[in-house]
Amino acid sequence: MSQLRAKTPTDTWVNASWEEYLQVIDEPDYAETKGYYYNGRMRLEMSPLGNPHSRDHATIIGALYLFAGLRKIDLDAHDNCTYRKTGCEEAQPDVSFYLGANAEVIPWEATIVDLDVYPSPDLVIEVAYSSLADDKGEKRLLYEALGVREYWVIDVQNVQIIAFEVQNGGSRKIEQSQVFLGLDIALLEEALRRSRQMNHGKVSAWLLSQF
Repeated sequence: MSQLRAKTPTDTWVNASWEEYLQVIDEPDYAETKGYYYNGRMRLEMSPLGNPHSRDHATIIGALYLFAGLRKIDLDAHDNCTYRKTGCEEAQPDVSFYLGANAEVIPWEATIVDLDVYPSPDLVIEVAYSSLADDKGEKRLLYEALGVREYWVIDVQNVQIIAFEVQNGGSRKIEQSQVFLGLDIALLEEALRRSRQMNHGKVSAWLLSQF
């Protein structure tokens, strides 16, 4: 096990048992990494840095807050939260949301959301600057297995949102959100484009006029 820890690379999937994964993510050297576990493999990601990733991250959260508030949608947002099915799956998405009846289901004191006890989030979002292929591939399979209702990948470099509805263990691309009813993905993409040229206050004002 010590040899695995010493050689565990980041930003790639590595064969590991669940117990090995838990030991690795508890190591001080990996305190700043995000952890994923699926299908007998683990992935450690360095925390994303830089203006492009952080601005898109902030834009999408702000946009969904505005939409939910205006439409009176109950909403519980989570930033870099850990979701765990003990022994088989774990994920730390960039952003995740519980909506409607689920908006008050996760207790405040929960540090890791136990999906053997609580429902999976309704929407999971990964903001991809350098991890696009994995976010569209293996992580998509992971979130299908976790049973989220919707999964979005924000392609930072191409200013695109690739949105999937998840049903019956599979997923399909969508152009309009099925959890934020009435919300067009193209409108959010336009907000991301505008955020490259103007500050978040002006982007928010534009979104309010559209919503």
